[in-house]
Amino acid sequence: MGPVGSLRGEIGSLRANGRGPILATVAGGWGMLLGARMIYPVLLPYLRSSFDLSLTVAGLLVTVLWLGSALGQLPGGVLADRYSERLVMAVGAAVVALALCAVIAAPTAAVLFLATGLVGVGQSLYPIARITILSKIYPDRIGSALGVTMATGDLGQTVLPPIAGALAAAIAWQAGLGFLVPLLFVAAIALWVVLPAQRSTGTTGETLSADHARHVLAELRRSNMAFVAFILFLYILIWQSFTGLYPTYLVDEKGLSSATAGILFSGFFAVGVLVKPLAGAAYDRVGIRRSLVAVLVGPIAGLALLPVVEGFWALAGITALVSTMLGSGAITQSFLSDTIPQEIRGTGLGVVRTSAATLGAAGPVVFGAIADRGFFNEGYLLLAAIMAIVVLLTLRLPDE
Repeated sequence: MGPVGSLRGEIGSLRANGRGPILATVAGGWGMLLGARMIYPVLLPYLRSSFDLSLTVAGLLVTVLWLGSALGQLPGGVLADRYSERLVMAVGAAVVALALCAVIAAPTAAVLFLATGLVGVGQSLYPIARITILSKIYPDRIGSALGVTMATGDLGQTVLPPIAGALAAAIAWQAGLGFLVPLLFVAAIALWVVLPAQRSTGTTGETLSADHARHVLAELRRSNMAFVAFILFLYILIWQSFTGLYPTYLVDEKGLSSATAGILFSGFFAVGVLVKPLAGAAYDRVGIRRSLVAVLVGPIAGLALLPVVEGFWALAGITALVSTMLGSGAITQSFLSDTIPQEIRGTGLGVVRTSAATLGAAGPVVFGAIADRGFFNEGYLLLAAIMAIVVLLTLRLPDE
């Protein structure tokens, strides 16, 4: 059976027993949120012009977005352990919608940065609750369920940024964000209606106590959690650096138009629509080491070749090669979900993801500073070297 047939079989299994609407709603909301976040790199040239931002400051804006997306994951995980995931996810989608309204109306760069940080915070409430609810619904197929959900996220990142770019070119950059606001409110309502309600566990004091914190940290130290968290940090650093300024790189260094750069940027995520479900299914079958190495080897070559490649089709091939790294998330997050005990899963995932994502959020501003000093191409060679380190570290993980 080919990759497409395997993908269809996985989706059919995930839809069984009436679980399809829940998976579709969770995945659809995730697609909207990631699409909203990835509109920023496409609109970055317009924002630089409107607010007179240098590449370093533009990178800082993306870092603020990623930092906000990281900082709220631990509170989101605690709330997911304490309250219904339905509430946490619906609130997250609504906060992003309101924050985008503030971005659209921003009169100064300072307001733009503050509102962008709020976009990230709203988005950060969603990821942990998404994982914990899927781990309950699909206890034996979490890799496949997360893979499909994350592929839908890539679908949002594929479809929404080009729409935003077209609206920005035809009307104004504000229109490129504004069309998402009603869609996010609809997503928030759908999450509230479709997802099952859960009773409060009544453990707020326990969840926030020092003893509980020590218990969580002790559980995280018991396996390869810290090692996997470090790998996750390096991956996030690479991914955020690459995606944050890639459209700008294609325009400034490769001479492409903004519209063409947006198409290539969307193509990066389009490949992820196929890669992520297959990567999640591979994790379920062969474990973390072999599946993770398989999706990370290609990007080393792609990132290293990017500075010397010219022309749309050659760049499209390199972009597709680099995009296999998108399968990493389905693998590492499935491993974390399987390894962390259920009673602390939300909090534990929040600790790991917040730590890794907060440190990784420095990537875009550092990468922007490198580009500002005339080393845009060299920056991608550095990312290739870091990716090679990630692969070497992955080889130390258990085979299953």
